[in-house]
Amino acid sequence: MSHIQPSLREPIWSPSAERIESSNLSQFIKHINIQGFNIGDYDQLHTWSVEHKKEFWLEVWQFCDVIGYKGDCILGEGLPKWDTFTPNRDTIWFPQSQLNYAENLLAYAFQAPDDIAIWFKNERGESRKMTWQELCDQVSVLQQWLKHNGVEKGDVVAGYLPHLTETVIAMLATTSLGAIWTSSSPDFGVESVVERFGQVQPKILFCCNGYEFNGKPFLLEDKNRQIVAAIPSIVNTCQIEYLSTQAVVNDAEQVMFSDWEAILASFLPRGIRYQRISFNDPLFVLYSSGTTGKPKCIVHSVGGTILNHLKEHQLHCDIQPKDRVFYYTTCGWMMWNWHVSTLASGASLVIYDGSPMHPNTDVLWQLADEAEVSLFGTSAKYLEALQKSDFVPCEHYALDCLKTLCSTGSVLYPQQFDFVHRNIKVDLHLASISGGTDICGCFVLGNPISPVYRGECQGAALGMNIAVFNEQGESVVSQRGELVCTNSFPNQPLGFWHDDGERYHNAYWSKFNNTWHHGDDVEMTESNGMIFFGRSDATLNPGGVRIGTAEIYQQVNQIPQVLDSIAVSRRIDGDEKVVLFVQLAPEHTLDTELKDQIKQTLKTQCSPRHVPSEIYTLSEMPKTKSGKLVELAVKQVLHGLEVKNKGAIANPWVLDEISQYQAQQ
Repeated sequence: MSHIQPSLREPIWSPSAERIESSNLSQFIKHINIQGFNIGDYDQLHTWSVEHKKEFWLEVWQFCDVIGYKGDCILGEGLPKWDTFTPNRDTIWFPQSQLNYAENLLAYAFQAPDDIAIWFKNERGESRKMTWQELCDQVSVLQQWLKHNGVEKGDVVAGYLPHLTETVIAMLATTSLGAIWTSSSPDFGVESVVERFGQVQPKILFCCNGYEFNGKPFLLEDKNRQIVAAIPSIVNTCQIEYLSTQAVVNDAEQVMFSDWEAILASFLPRGIRYQRISFNDPLFVLYSSGTTGKPKCIVHSVGGTILNHLKEHQLHCDIQPKDRVFYYTTCGWMMWNWHVSTLASGASLVIYDGSPMHPNTDVLWQLADEAEVSLFGTSAKYLEALQKSDFVPCEHYALDCLKTLCSTGSVLYPQQFDFVHRNIKVDLHLASISGGTDICGCFVLGNPISPVYRGECQGAALGMNIAVFNEQGESVVSQRGELVCTNSFPNQPLGFWHDDGERYHNAYWSKFNNTWHHGDDVEMTESNGMIFFGRSDATLNPGGVRIGTAEIYQQVNQIPQVLDSIAVSRRIDGDEKVVLFVQLAPEHTLDTELKDQIKQTLKTQCSPRHVPSEIYTLSEMPKTKSGKLVELAVKQVLHGLEVKNKGAIANPWVLDEISQYQAQQ
């Protein structure tokens, strides 16, 4: 039985008739029905999309106006080799297609060159608006500089950068040449960056001299030099002077970096020359968190990324030309790649660099109101922090243009659905979405023509045959199990860099025959919604009862004295027991009264099995750089095991705090 209760089947939000009629998705359905089909709602459309996968993806290509040569949709066995590995897939999508990622993202510039393409703001209050024409001009200049440095198709270019306008420009210039882009956020240490970039051997590195977060400056020049020294493939480094510093650097050290502004002054803008490449050529290299070993370098294709992002943006999120799309993300998270792709739909990027709560709690909402944001993207943890802050956005900002709020990164609890509609906007499409770096997209997300039920993701992504399997590999409904996908889809990764296919197969395909196993503990409702309980490898099993960690966090994190929590299990007297760590609000202590309150809350709201045997405090919750809790690392420390890659953890010193509890029973 679920302890994160699904709705009582009364939707928390339903789209108006006008909203449904004006949506891209309704227009897409009409386009299909003209051909003789009789699709009436989203569930019917989803069924059609997986039963007629070839026709569906061809329709997405046409409806979303993909630029490039299309050719046939599907071929049979295997994928062509490229020079670093042989992928292991059973379907070749669009084998004859030729296209370019940057060309698709910049196409809207021909229609509205003077419209805003990027609206940037940072926590220092610096703001910048860039038109489509200005964006194309700077991409042209950077493209010329990259070519001057010998960058061509198949080369790798890396960005060690915050989410800046310059980051987007560098990526577009790279991909315009058919080269491969990879990035990491500047909060990663030198060892973690080298561990990632060192595997893919970039030719060019883009970096900045520093950044600011939560009012504190972080200088990067020394780190930049160490990275360059450790990766011999780098032939040139462009440093952006983003932070005003007083650092004294001698000329011998300074000469190793090219300067962004100097590059812009060295070439004249001209028409961008796009190198069209194969649908299945590599575009992005993303990285797994690396908390259990060396990060996996996940390679994503040009065509799969374009086609899937267009599907998710236009059909699921209803992004339309001239919309303003904001997503709070770093360049070390796949949501950065997802965000920048919205340019391909003629939408503007709204970017914020800095702490989402600095200089004030309302900083993101002030930007959303000022920039007339139509889609606001964030994490469930941010919404939880916002709720605890007692700040109510709708009391200060009208948010007239806001129509969709996307939340991802962790489970969105039922109470958070209530909070969003009560405190942000009543008539708001709240889309809890879930996918991953593995596919640079979503398995489960929203749609603008169906109701939203409290505590549920709306349903499976179009074109993906999503199911829930029990341990026997049987599909189940209204029961907890493993999130799987049983069909091929264009944005499956090409594989892992320098892998013969074995690691890729073991990562996703080894648990169930010919089925993608994603590792999420979920339940599919009778209405095809999806309830998430957390990662299946972090599932607790006290007394043989399966418990998702999110069930505990949902209750504990609502207690006013608790800022955050993390739960793991360990064996005590032959049985598995729950161990809970909490981060307390300032001026609170973990006394007997608070422990009893936590235990009573879990016993009453969940079950006696959810009650922890041990409760301890930590100064912070150990998390990855993208803000995800690292339950497995905590469990390893608690059992006296070595954590293989502490560099992937944003605050590894917290593990030392946990180690003192190893021997306590």
